[in-house]
Amino acid sequence: MQDFQAILAAIHAELDSVIDRGKVATYIPELATVDARNFGVYLNCVDGPNFHVGQSDLPFSIQSVSKVLTLSRAIGLVGDAIWERVDVEPSGNPFNHLSLLELENGIPRNPLINAGALVIADILVSELKNPKDDLLQYIRDLTDDQNIHFNEKVAQSEKKTGFKNYAAANLLKSFGNLKNDVGVVLDFYFHQCSIEMNCAQLSNAFYYLANRGTCKRGNSFLTESHIKRVNALMLSCGFYDEAGEFAFKVGLPGKSGVGGGIVALLPNNFVVVTWSPGLNEKGNSLLGMEFLERFTTQTKLSIF
Repeated sequence: MQDFQAILAAIHAELDSVIDRGKVATYIPELATVDARNFGVYLNCVDGPNFHVGQSDLPFSIQSVSKVLTLSRAIGLVGDAIWERVDVEPSGNPFNHLSLLELENGIPRNPLINAGALVIADILVSELKNPKDDLLQYIRDLTDDQNIHFNEKVAQSEKKTGFKNYAAANLLKSFGNLKNDVGVVLDFYFHQCSIEMNCAQLSNAFYYLANRGTCKRGNSFLTESHIKRVNALMLSCGFYDEAGEFAFKVGLPGKSGVGGGIVALLPNNFVVVTWSPGLNEKGNSLLGMEFLERFTTQTKLSIF
């Protein structure tokens, strides 16, 4: 077995001395207050011990990483009917881009861009009795951790400044691809993005995707067929218009968020979470992307 702790520590030490850490997201005011010097990593092995380094125990806003969890919940509720309302193709555009949505008659390219995630949110608002509470409990069940919450300050900050999300939701509504009230769907969406977890908790939340649909407690959440589809979407669409670059350099399915978190996984082997709030020009964590490239290069562990 490789000495993962030594590998994590060495890469972390190399990158922790880097001066240029990218820029913290400022378009959501609450995210602008996060210390850009934070940098944590957690490696959650499917069969074996776990390893961590840096600020892996500090909670952060998972933002778009939540889109994978809401997608999983929706698939568990409505199955393949989901693909009648959202496609599975990479967008090639930034996460909040709207032009393709209008050109393609209100069908988002995939569920991991904002427009697609709003359709998924609409499905959950329709299907769940208490949508926000039920989603939070779903994630708590995945992680076997009741100490996971929404950050209301972040949710309200997004509500005040998320003008492109309002535009996307109304555009979806105009095409009939949003069934519920726009305000209700957006409130759910802003809250899902505001969920706070640390690196360890987030790795536990994604463990089932590396373990054939079964969480840490041994409970099954999705079929292996659906797990395959979710992981495929993460590989092709998980990093906005940098998904190809991530697949090329890192070679793992994964998902990023503008809170600086990145989750990546090797099926049947591990989940790895990095958190560094400074973003590159594509909206992905600068140090996180670099860490994961070095990690898969040194360990020779990727899907390729």
